[in-house]
Amino acid sequence: MRIAVIDYGMGNLRSVSKALEHVAPGAQIDVTADAKKIAMADKVVFPGQGAMPDCMRELDARGLRDAVIHAFHNKPFLGICIGLQMLFENSEEGGSKGLGLFRGVVCRFPSDKMTLAGGVRLKVPHMGWNQVYQSRPHALWQGIPDGERYYFVHSYFARPANSGLISSETEYGVRFACGVARDNIFAVQFHPEKSATSGLRLLANFVDWTP
Repeated sequence: MRIAVIDYGMGNLRSVSKALEHVAPGAQIDVTADAKKIAMADKVVFPGQGAMPDCMRELDARGLRDAVIHAFHNKPFLGICIGLQMLFENSEEGGSKGLGLFRGVVCRFPSDKMTLAGGVRLKVPHMGWNQVYQSRPHALWQGIPDGERYYFVHSYFARPANSGLISSETEYGVRFACGVARDNIFAVQFHPEKSATSGLRLLANFVDWTP
């Protein structure tokens, strides 16, 4: 099995590749910016870290937009963090346009909602461990209890136009979608590669997944 981790210069690539190597020691893990290798892969991981305008610019500068779109439509596809956000139409971060593969927008945490009862102010970016609530059954949730904790680092979150896309939610001032799924696509706002046992189980489920 070949798994391509798309390298457009903005992802947490080493952690992602090492986590995949751990759960799939027999697989070939290619961290690559080569569109041909992405096309040849059996499965594709689309990670990301940083500002969405920078990520979109780098994706286009490296000629990888079409490779991502083709993988999205044709292969088991896992988006991580910005790799989820970039699938949507627009982002409030720098007024950036995404790939438009899902309808919806990416929003900044609203400042008027970042205060808990008692006046404690929540910090943005949202950084640290938080519970993830599964919205519906999915193969990638197999063996993972509802409410498990995953690691987040972000200031923006996706708001899908179609609520049927949502596969998981979490709460940080507001309740928001932290996972979406459809057909061969599964994408999460949190970082499974940094989320200990539960994150590794999700990645192992992706490796075994035959949508």
